[in-house]
Amino acid sequence: MSGETTTLYEAIGGDATVKALTRRFYELMDTLPEAAHCRAIHPADLSGSEAKFYDYLTGYLGGPPVYVEKHGHPMLRRRHFVAPIGPAERDEWLLCFRRSMDETIENPKLREIIWAPVERLAFHMQNQEAENP
Repeated sequence: MSGETTTLYEAIGGDATVKALTRRFYELMDTLPEAAHCRAIHPADLSGSEAKFYDYLTGYLGGPPVYVEKHGHPMLRRRHFVAPIGPAERDEWLLCFRRSMDETIENPKLREIIWAPVERLAFHMQNQEAENP
């Protein structure tokens, strides 16, 4: 055994897969009626959000630390506190993420490895208890 570690980033297919995942995530958020609450708390133009999410996921999955190099420490909860994230927004975000993973990452075991911490992160990002009016 060589002793080399394979990152999730490498295991899922690297840059091409992360790009496909983030692209599909925002396509789903922008078009699924069941993601309307989540979509509503994002800017009209999703390109900036998509670019930052791509940068973040690249590093999060073990690729180059692009987000940190461009923007500093993620401080995700603080950066998202301006957006009202209740149970609906959280669950709709998770729906889009799950579907985009299912469509872009072939290996179901890798999807499950990624899913558990992403789901915990989504719950951590919630900053409102009740549904938004």
